[in-house]
Amino acid sequence: MPQAVKLAGRASLLARCLSELGQAPAQAIEAPKTLAQAIEAPKTLAQMPGPGALSFFYDLFCRRGLSRLHELQMEGKAKYGPVWKASFGPILTVHVADPGLIEQVLRQEGKHPVRSDLSSWKDYRESRGHAYGLLTAEGEEWQKTRSILAKHMLKPKEVESYAGALNSVVGDLVRRLELRRQRHERHVVTDVAGEFYKFGLEGISSVLFDSRIGCLEAEVPEETETFIRSINTMFVMTLLTMAMPKALHRLFPKPWKTFCEAWDYMFAFAKKHIDRRLAEVAVQVARGQPVEGKFLTYYLAKEQLSMKEIYGNVTELLLAGIDTISSTLSWSLYELARHPEVQAAVHAEISAAVQDGAIPSASDVARMPLLKAVVKEALRLYPVIPGNARVIPDRDIQVGEYIIPKKTLITLCHYATSRDERFFPEPNAFRPERWLQRDAARHPYASLPFGFGKRSCVGRRIAELEVHLALAQILTHFDVRPEPADCPVKPMTRTLLVPEKDINLQFLSR
Repeated sequence: MPQAVKLAGRASLLARCLSELGQAPAQAIEAPKTLAQAIEAPKTLAQMPGPGALSFFYDLFCRRGLSRLHELQMEGKAKYGPVWKASFGPILTVHVADPGLIEQVLRQEGKHPVRSDLSSWKDYRESRGHAYGLLTAEGEEWQKTRSILAKHMLKPKEVESYAGALNSVVGDLVRRLELRRQRHERHVVTDVAGEFYKFGLEGISSVLFDSRIGCLEAEVPEETETFIRSINTMFVMTLLTMAMPKALHRLFPKPWKTFCEAWDYMFAFAKKHIDRRLAEVAVQVARGQPVEGKFLTYYLAKEQLSMKEIYGNVTELLLAGIDTISSTLSWSLYELARHPEVQAAVHAEISAAVQDGAIPSASDVARMPLLKAVVKEALRLYPVIPGNARVIPDRDIQVGEYIIPKKTLITLCHYATSRDERFFPEPNAFRPERWLQRDAARHPYASLPFGFGKRSCVGRRIAELEVHLALAQILTHFDVRPEPADCPVKPMTRTLLVPEKDINLQFLSR
């Protein structure tokens, strides 16, 4: 092919790409000014800046880097620019910390988007003969499961139908908070994240099984407590087991053994509740009785998934939403307690939308824009997943001035972009009103707490409804204030973003 034709084709392709990305703010992606710039050879991975292996190892293990991965995003962007590379054990990762460039990655991810490999999660399933679930499946298998779940978890009317079951759980949460605060002379509830963690598990259980597992009782059942500890252990061990080459599992067996034991209990816990609930349904059907209530396990069974597939998906769904609920509620109330004027405005909004004594419904929440803005702002400041990931398995892609080879792990640095002062003035300040300003010059990819596109969180609408209903009832019953001996709480990375220490809040009756 003549060189002129090659150049013309390359310029045409670039023009098409720039046209597709034209919705982004001007400062995010700038069109080349000349044809020479347009056809300039892109840079290779070898030319990409980043810390050396020893420097990155020092950051991770001598500067508490594993618990500061969100802060390393900010440091990396400041030092190397919006794109840099780093190696974590055998894994080389390209970090992207600019909304426009994140958009470029996501627009090139193809029909079956691939997240990070989660190699240790997959290795465990292979070793035990378990099926992959929505979080671990890829390709056609993932697409099939995603399509089934989307019918019951993403349609607004379907989601609203869960409001009754979720409000029942919220009522138990309010009663538990009342019990906890009465035990303290200053009405302080310690470690609210722990309470909301139990609430999140109880809520997702009501959605999955239409039954309760006792998380919010005065005495939580031991098997439920063990399940919660197993989730925590699994997340703590995920980064370590992914960083260790498989050959080291025999030399240093404890991390892998601990990781597998945590997953073993989680699968056994889910299986027990699935089997019991489906057996109850079978009895009802045999007696000719209608199956009342809505729960996802029943719908999965009706879709003719194998029991192995149901166990895999339900186990992953059980853990997927808990941290989102716990973290979002904890940080929302933490910030509202420290900003009493915002809390007063939200309380007034709730009072205006809900009749005296009524329990807020999904339609009531629709009339609470400030409450929703509070949640959005909490998720901007403290995204549950501070860094999402993608792998483009079948082709090289261009991101900014770099060509990224296929099968390269790409980390999308959401924590860094959500605190970018170009899009969020006073980026470290809690300002929920920014989400009520229609003319705000925000890049749509600057804050993506639930991901984007086909790989976005399938439980987003249910999680948001659960958080909104919980906040509405909590703020109806309590004036939430900082603990009298309050000191700031920072986030830390534990695969997910969590509070570095307990969040303790004072709950005063209204």
